[in-house]
Amino acid sequence: MSAELFCDETVYLPATSVRELLISSNEESLQVVQEALHSGQRRSTPSSSTNVFTFVRETEPETQEISRAAEVFQTSLQVLGERTRHKRDVPAPGSREHLDPSQCTLVTINTCEPLNKYRTITGQCNNRHNPLWGATNIPLTRWLPAQYEDGQSEPKGWNRGRLYNGFQLPPVREVSQKIIRTRCKWTDHVYSQLLMEWGLYINHGLLSSPRSTGDCSTCKNKHSCFPIETEDPETVAIGCMPFSRSKPACFVAVKPGFDDIQAMQRQQTNSISSFLDASQVYGNTLEMQYFLRDLSGRNGRLAVNDKYIDYRGRAFLPFVANVPSRCRSEEFPVDCFSAGDSRSNLILPLTSLHTLWVREHNRVAEALAYINGHWSPETVYQETRKIIGALHQAFEHFIGPYKGYDPTTDPSISNVFATAAFRFGHAYVGPIIMRLNRKFQEDKRFPNLKLGDAFFSPGRIVFEGGIDPIMRGLIGTEALANTADKLVTEELTEKLFNRQNTIDLASIDLQRGRDHALPGYNDWRSFCRLKRIQTLDDFKHVVSDARVAEKILNTYKSLDNIDVWLGGLVEDLLPGARNGPLFACLIGKQMKALRDGDRFWWEAEGIFTEIQKAELSKVSLSRIICDNTNIGAVLPDSFMYRKYPSGFVSCDHIPWINLEAWREAKGQALEVAEYPGIHVDPFQPAEEEEPLTCLLCDGVGVVSPGQVLADVDPEELEAADSLHCRPVDGDGGVPGSLLLPVVHNQLSS
Repeated sequence: MSAELFCDETVYLPATSVRELLISSNEESLQVVQEALHSGQRRSTPSSSTNVFTFVRETEPETQEISRAAEVFQTSLQVLGERTRHKRDVPAPGSREHLDPSQCTLVTINTCEPLNKYRTITGQCNNRHNPLWGATNIPLTRWLPAQYEDGQSEPKGWNRGRLYNGFQLPPVREVSQKIIRTRCKWTDHVYSQLLMEWGLYINHGLLSSPRSTGDCSTCKNKHSCFPIETEDPETVAIGCMPFSRSKPACFVAVKPGFDDIQAMQRQQTNSISSFLDASQVYGNTLEMQYFLRDLSGRNGRLAVNDKYIDYRGRAFLPFVANVPSRCRSEEFPVDCFSAGDSRSNLILPLTSLHTLWVREHNRVAEALAYINGHWSPETVYQETRKIIGALHQAFEHFIGPYKGYDPTTDPSISNVFATAAFRFGHAYVGPIIMRLNRKFQEDKRFPNLKLGDAFFSPGRIVFEGGIDPIMRGLIGTEALANTADKLVTEELTEKLFNRQNTIDLASIDLQRGRDHALPGYNDWRSFCRLKRIQTLDDFKHVVSDARVAEKILNTYKSLDNIDVWLGGLVEDLLPGARNGPLFACLIGKQMKALRDGDRFWWEAEGIFTEIQKAELSKVSLSRIICDNTNIGAVLPDSFMYRKYPSGFVSCDHIPWINLEAWREAKGQALEVAEYPGIHVDPFQPAEEEEPLTCLLCDGVGVVSPGQVLADVDPEELEAADSLHCRPVDGDGGVPGSLLLPVVHNQLSS
């Protein structure tokens, strides 16, 4: 047999032609990105479904600049590919180097301050040898390679007719309707609803991938739009649901060994720091950090609302800078609150947790300033921020024994964790937001809310009892259970955000995984050293509900085509856990990396003294609730569920931090009475002093002497012997942050 000679007949363009082609491709990409951005600004309205998600995830200017540069770079690659796809004259190998990558790079960090005892607000320099690990605006890491249809940027399902293992991927809306959505959810008799909401709150402190902002009202795949196909025209007028792709990331070699393929592939950004550092409270940029601080007070505190306080004088979050905002409505003319994360207004329980932690910061800051009178406001702020960050970490007890900081561990958030595994909580969201009174029964004045009525509604907190009814609802209500046949409530798959157009969160979660080109369920089982599912019988051993297993196979046709988010959700739960084996593996791996790769982890050597660590280890979320609400009885562990009053104890019996552990030698002598450390109120009047008249907000937020909110429970007032408040100033006014009841226990309910 004679051998055949194969020759490469491709004709490479000369360098000058290559340069012209690259320049014209870059110019075209700039035009495409600009047109998409401007069309989104022109056509997007406050009520449009696309704009809702833009509103939820408002990005910082620095992130917007980086994302725009990344979009131009990626679009240039796409334009270049389209121009040369059907031509035999192509740029020579390596000519893509002429695309200017400097337009899409992060600021290089040459050195890190060796003696800095506090975290940077961006997360940079946590690891001195790899200063961008875990920092803001870096790509989500890939534990397995992306599976783009063109190898570079096209999502899975982008090209209609493309076969996977011999079959097309099913439309995500079809998967949602056939397998995921449910009208009913079982309750969980072990945990309270606080567990789910805490998971959402922590999620928002770890990851945020900005969305493209162009006009995606079309049903065609183009540029940044990847619409969700649907066959239910009754609820979706245009035949699809708008879907904006995640913005691409600027490539940065945060790890050695990254190759050109990874550099050219579309990656997604984590715009916030990866660390469990309470960034939800403090922000992720210097600008946001300064905006959230009470710099004028020179007291180390965070800013609070200067217009409204609750009926006991407790603070609310400050308003956003740009008003009027989209939270304002005819029913509640109240603007959005501002917090360290832009999603703080998303839903009332989340807003309540943000409020809780701002109050806690200011409590601790006030006590530390009194204990160490020689501290500067900056020291008070940083030491308080350090404590609050530690408290966020101290609640994480399920990732094995701590062996110390490991500088070789990359704590950066992974794509599969952000896009699939840590979205398991969507299956635990209920259709009702419970609001309970002091007896943990439905509050007749502020009845329970449908989920759709609880989005972007800070006015309900201001005018409907503050955060107390919501927090009672979280600790006094059973969590929902996740079962394979009842996954995500229809409030999320049909009525999300209570808008006229259907927005299906389950479809969005599935489409997001395809947008990010995540490998399938079986590939991730192999990654976690779990057995691949090869037959229906194999699947039934993992998903004990045989009907669900059969329905999934009938929908996907191939077990290798199952989306990782769905596969992880339907697995049987591990004993004592709320996840199956796959998500337990992925979440456990990520959380362990967040702990071991964090130089400032609260248990790491030299971060806190042994005495301080002993104090921090006492704290529970129950204590935080006691100290920052008007709730006086809780369970020792508020993540657990017991029907009130079984197991509930007075806040007097919940352990607290003694902040004396933070006293420095030059500090003033602190007179510790009944409550040490954090409970000391240096402004408390002496017992023989006459009670002072309280200033309380009336129903429209006007502060006036002796006036009581209409929604104050008369039983609570009768239970209090007297109500002491701080003196008013010379003009008869008093900042809301200074109204703190002294007779705390008598007023607790």
